Amino acid sequence: MRDVSVDGEPDVAAVAALLGEPARAAMCLALADGRALPAGELALRAGVSPQTASNHLEKLLRGRVLSVEQQGRWRYYRLSGEEVARAVEALAVIAPRVLKASARNGSVAGPLREARTCYGHFAGRFGVALTDALLDRGWIELSGRAYVVTDEGIARFAELGIEVRGLRRGPRGLGYTCLDWSERRHHMAGPLATEIVKLAFAWDWVRRVGGTRAVVVTPAGRRELRRLLDLRLGEARRAG
Repeated sequence: MRDVSVDGEPDVAAVAALLGEPARAAMCLALADGRALPAGELALRAGVSPQTASNHLEKLLRGRVLSVEQQGRWRYYRLSGEEVARAVEALAVIAPRVLKASARNGSVAGPLREARTCYGHFAGRFGVALTDALLDRGWIELSGRAYVVTDEGIARFAELGIEVRGLRRGPRGLGYTCLDWSERRHHMAGPLATEIVKLAFAWDWVRRVGGTRAVVVTPAGRRELRRLLDLRLGEARRAG
């Protein structure tokens, strides 16, 4: 894929062509949580043969949509950066809804809408509700498109083992808005959101659904989130 067109403008058409093929799009969506997966797993997710998957993966590598790392005899593919993940999620926001059954996990559309990981942060109904709860409890505040951690939030996150002042700030700060493709509302992305995901998995507040991006909140997670943030999952969510 060319970096730019002849007149110096970004070659958006070249990227669109890469992501416009259904199998390649399915592979990129499977990698949108930041994990690296082998070619065989991606072939299964896309519903294509290993040989066809290999051809698609080579095109995505040449287009710098994916990167690859070798571990022994296995090659693991991942999205080449967070900007690619944001582009994939942005396309998902405007894409028509198609129910598709996974050969291995059945229909995953519902679980993905309910709770999922998106390149290191929580998304879906759960991700939006968690962001709302952090705002409601005064741990974070919205400033433009950035989430700013309050003094209250710094103290409360420290109690959970997240030292906010020690986090490495990204180019868009510690937290920023990410438009959720299933909820059509914002959830929080960025370094702070990534730390929250790590904590939730480490403390068994959430568990992954098979090999998908979907997650479920455990009973322990529901109890702790209700205690800490008055987050009552499954109940009516605030509007707006």
